[in-house]
Amino acid sequence: MGHNWILDVLADLKAFAQQNELPILAEQLADASLVAVAEISSQDEGTPEGVRGHDAQAGDVYRRTGTSDIA
Repeated sequence: MGHNWILDVLADLKAFAQQNELPILAEQLADASLVAVAEISSQDEGTPEGVRGHDAQAGDVYRRTGTSDIA
């Protein structure tokens, strides 16, 4: 089953938001779907943690680039 079920949940929530005149929420849910697809794809492809960023957590709005833990 994996993580793909979350895409269906997000799509249902987006449809609800659209049907109930919540356009900003619908837009945010569309963005969340894109993030979910990207993260699920990176896990499926076995992207190394260093590429994703070891500090990345749900809710992060940015990605750190060009940084290293090596001093």
